[in-house]
Amino acid sequence: MGSYVLRFEEAFAQLVGCEYGISTTSGTTALHLALAALGIGPGDEVIIPALTYVATANAVTYCGATVVLADVEDHTWCIDIGDVAKNITSRTRAVIAVHLYGHPANMPALRRLCDKAELYLIEDAAEAPGAYIAGRPVGSWGDASCFSFYGNKIITTGEGGMVTTNNKALADRMTLLRGQGMDSERRYWHPVVGYNYRLGELQGAVGLAQVEQFPAHLQARLRIAELYRRLAPGLEWQGQADTAESAHWLNVALFEDRDLVAARCEAAGIETRPVFYPIHQLPPYADFAGNYFVSEYVAAHGLCLPSHALMTADDVSRVCQAVSG
Repeated sequence: MGSYVLRFEEAFAQLVGCEYGISTTSGTTALHLALAALGIGPGDEVIIPALTYVATANAVTYCGATVVLADVEDHTWCIDIGDVAKNITSRTRAVIAVHLYGHPANMPALRRLCDKAELYLIEDAAEAPGAYIAGRPVGSWGDASCFSFYGNKIITTGEGGMVTTNNKALADRMTLLRGQGMDSERRYWHPVVGYNYRLGELQGAVGLAQVEQFPAHLQARLRIAELYRRLAPGLEWQGQADTAESAHWLNVALFEDRDLVAARCEAAGIETRPVFYPIHQLPPYADFAGNYFVSEYVAAHGLCLPSHALMTADDVSRVCQAVSG
């Protein structure tokens, strides 16, 4: 927690248009820290998309709160605001919007809905630094917004995370909880139970350098996305909303026989990955009785294609040839 960590926090917060950045050990701990600082706990409900990485659900569970699922839009695969509205009850305290694979959720509509219902709005922006919607960067819409700096992300510190916010009281609360709950003015005095979620100084130095080079990192992802869509225009790619600018963390397409395409790529020495399992299909969350048809369809047919920043046009062309058979 030295000068590099502080400079990294300041630089990243500025990058996403927020006043405060609180670094953490991972994107998962960023989500947990934000929820804990907002007072989410037993008896509370938090609405999340059915199609997301399991960390979104786990962070809610860590707090003792109840996960409530909403389906995703069939175009962008981000949380469906109509389904969110249907799931709001007297116990609902927050909504977590996930910017899936780098595409922003409908933050203007979600912000209006959460303000009207007096709910906290949290962004799971782990996959989307550099994405915009309605002219504003993701990370600046939520009461708290959470990022991941895992090794495969657009900005990486190997492991690490960040929460951004414009709320000073919330930033102070997260800072207290992150450091074992130790009072900033009284060493070894712990007025609350906290967590050891502090980012190391070496990771802070790496993160600061990554922020300084961020335009190049982002442009590489956008270049790869443009190449994929130019070389394989017939594929059914993840859609993009009119007012959104995706960060294109991953390039994901739908296939009638996803497993066959994946096997074809593997035979050609090309690694692919399936889309995340919907949360309700995982054993810890298997008691949901709702209908999540879009999430299930995308999960069954979606394939994540290689998208790392060092890919050349020839690399992308090789992948397109493999998936096309």
